[in-house]
Amino acid sequence: MIDFKKEVINSILNIENSLDQDEIESLIEIPPNYDMGDYAFPCFKLAKTFRKAPNLIAEELAEKIGEGEFFERVENAGPYLNFFINKNKLTETILEEIADKEDRFGATDIGKGRNVIVEFSSPNIAKPFHIGHIRTTVIGNSLYKICKFLGFNAIAINHLGDYGTQFGMLIAAYKKWGDKEVIESDPINELLKLYVKFNAEAEEDERLKDEARYWFKELENKNQEAVDLWQWIRDVSLKEFNKVYDLLNIKFDSYAGESFYSDKMHRVIEELEEKELLKESDGAKIVDLEPYDMPPALIQKKDGSTLYITRDIAAAIYRKEHYDFYKNIYVVASQQNLHFKQWIKVIDLMGYDWAYDCVHVPFGMVSLEDGTLSTRKGRVVFLEDVLNKAVNSTKKIIEDKNPNLENKEKIAEQVGVGAILFQELFNGRIKDYVFNWDRTLSFEGETGPYVQYTHARANSLLEKGEFNLEDKVDYSLLKEDEVISLIRLLYNFPNAVLDAFEKYEPSFITRHVVEIAKAFNKFYNSCPIMSAEPEVKKARLNLVYAAKTVIKTGLGLLGIEAPSKM
Repeated sequence: MIDFKKEVINSILNIENSLDQDEIESLIEIPPNYDMGDYAFPCFKLAKTFRKAPNLIAEELAEKIGEGEFFERVENAGPYLNFFINKNKLTETILEEIADKEDRFGATDIGKGRNVIVEFSSPNIAKPFHIGHIRTTVIGNSLYKICKFLGFNAIAINHLGDYGTQFGMLIAAYKKWGDKEVIESDPINELLKLYVKFNAEAEEDERLKDEARYWFKELENKNQEAVDLWQWIRDVSLKEFNKVYDLLNIKFDSYAGESFYSDKMHRVIEELEEKELLKESDGAKIVDLEPYDMPPALIQKKDGSTLYITRDIAAAIYRKEHYDFYKNIYVVASQQNLHFKQWIKVIDLMGYDWAYDCVHVPFGMVSLEDGTLSTRKGRVVFLEDVLNKAVNSTKKIIEDKNPNLENKEKIAEQVGVGAILFQELFNGRIKDYVFNWDRTLSFEGETGPYVQYTHARANSLLEKGEFNLEDKVDYSLLKEDEVISLIRLLYNFPNAVLDAFEKYEPSFITRHVVEIAKAFNKFYNSCPIMSAEPEVKKARLNLVYAAKTVIKTGLGLLGIEAPSKM
């Protein structure tokens, strides 16, 4: 595909060599609207070399560059040199590229031979998979898909919260009040009841906390009763979690959670001691991070038990040795910012030069309208309930609007789940938000169902128009403003994907796909397709195909399916 920005650079380089290629590229701007050109080059930096005012330099350069194969015109506007892309060339290059690459349009091989780990979702065993987990789950899944699309060998890891003091609580609670048959009938709800009850009673009776600590220590010491109970709780929980992952169509390459590293932490503590990084503090072992404006990193409690930070250090070392990662990405809430800064600094102090290849991708928190989520108090909204409610709402809409639709159940699932995911991935990940049922299930405006419906409409047009990708197309027939607006957005899709990867921000793709859908609908409403002259119809159907293909690819990178009919 023609890189028009590169052609701008070459045009300037051919007549002006006081700046190198990288300098020119860094100066190029995208004007606020296309009336001012597709690209603009400010001439301020050349004033010293030319000994002229920037506006005179721009005028002189415009005359020297003139028209060419890639630009309809090059003109100056004050101190700016404005480049207007040859629209026929743009249309031809983009439609041929999409026809050739199809669902690989926008893909690259920049990641070839490099491993990227994406750790996401990571719910706590025996606790509800609630609405608060949706952000890590869908942002992480999208980043995983984007990495694969860009040629990386991406590894999806679900670092399950299957270790720690809460297991001491659960084991103690189960031994006091648990009933295996009751729990297996509804695992997460029943385990949650035990957990909530234990926490409530522990606030009144300090001895219960001692019991919890005792059973966690027994678990660490491989007490068979504790291990068997832990394994059973983990198994029944994961079975429930997989119902949600199946609805979201998410697969993981590894479920190695905190427990996986329980035998790998002794090495970390030994290494920290050998490198004289550990200090004693009230019987516990810490790494002093005060010189780096951080509180100390608590590595081992005075009773000998370990913490999250110890396990994260062990996990990072294991992953580097096992996967030799290029990037080790953690999609974890912004509340954990300090935690990640601390343990990544500890790894740096240990002398590992890959420490800052561990990347924390934070996101804002979800709260309920009447306050924050709290597992301990039982205040949660189950994610499975949210997804099922969205699917059921979609079923009702289909029954009202298109009762004869084939595969209604499947499409309701694709659209209902897609609506939830699209909303989650539409706004910047760092923003906090309040969960609201009505907004979550709305299909109006810039939503997933709107984009999915656009895809289905495009697919229907191609079927009715008996579209054939092998037909020869006269691209000069595609010249209306609505057409060119859509073409430009398709051309910029690969940049949106790259931006999403570089900034760990799937919303760049979400918003770009919305803009493509809106531009497509303007084109559809302004430019007749079925009633057009045969050659015009062929050309317009070619554009329909291109838009449909890119919308489907974009949705796919967000983890959302694109139904052919709605």
